[in-house]
This record gives sequence, C-alpha cells and structure tokens, in this order.
Amino acid sequence: MKNVANVNWHEDFIIHLVKVIRPKVYVELGIQRCLLFNRVIDHAEKLIGVDIDKMAGSYMSESPKAQFFHGPTTEFAKKLEADPLEIDLLFIDADHSKEAVLEDFKNYFPFVAPHGLILLHDGHPGSSRMMDPLYCGTAYQAIEELSKQTDAYEMMTIPVSPGLTLCRKRKEQLSWHEKKE
Repeated sequence: MKNVANVNWHEDFIIHLVKVIRPKVYVELGIQRCLLFNRVIDHAEKLIGVDIDKMAGSYMSESPKAQFFHGPTTEFAKKLEADPLEIDLLFIDADHSKEAVLEDFKNYFPFVAPHGLILLHDGHPGSSRMMDPLYCGTAYQAIEELSKQTDAYEMMTIPVSPGLTLCRKRKEQLSWHEKKE
C-alpha cells in the first residue's frame, strides 16, 4: 500500500467506525485540538478527553456528554481505579513513545468492555522521518510487541502512514459467546 498525502485519514475512518458501533463511553488519550474528539460527540453517550496540555480542553465543544481531564494519562488511569468506568472505544494517541503506548494499553485495558475496541495511532510510519517523536515516534514498536500477546485481544494495523491499529478485547470470537463475569 502507498502512503497517502492526508496524514489525518484516520479521523474519517474512526468517525465511520463510531457511527457504526455507537459507543456508550468513548475515551481519547491525547486530544490536542479536539479535531477528532468534537466529531465523535454526536455519536457517543459519554466522552472523556485526556491531555497534559491545559489548553487542549479549551478546544473541546461544549456538551453535557463531554468532559476534559487535564493531566497525564497515568493520572486518569488512577482515577479509573478509584471510580471504574467501562470503555467501549478507547483511542490511544497521547505520547508516541513505545514505553508510553505500552503503559497506556496496560493501564486502560482492564477498563475496556468485553468486545470493546482500542484504537492505537501512529503504528505504521511511512518513512524514517515520520518516526520523529513529534509524529509517530516509536509507537509502532509497542504495537509490534502487543501483537505477540493476543490471548485476550486481537490486533490489526492498517498499513497506510501514519497507521491505525484496531484492537478488539475478547476471549471468544463471538460477543454473545463471551461468558458474563
């Protein structure tokens, strides 16, 4: 597959996916200017945007369904431990380093609903230039590592730069075969 000129193609893809699955709870780690987050508002019941930049919250459209958490993703994960929430769709796009992506995946995975989706951005940089920390960083290395451990989830990366990896949390292939806990 070839690289595409539009490095934000993933936003339209995610919006289409959101329209199809209609998540009750959508969490986005790394909202920056809320370009994607604001487009999801009409299609989810509850949305939480997490970012270390306080200004990111000022870009969020006002909605009773949307809330902003200012701080590191690790701090919001601690908040979830105290007040759990079942996440139907999680988008990991904060720190693009391998270590941070692995940590976000590990910290948030327990809160993802069975058969919920985790989307990971920047998993297929189209060139070595795209591996700069301001672009994709080493996120692809985290996805490579996570792809080896698939007993509780399945993963697939769309090989178009900058890449989008889809992960479904599951133990059984069919959601209606999944044992209720």
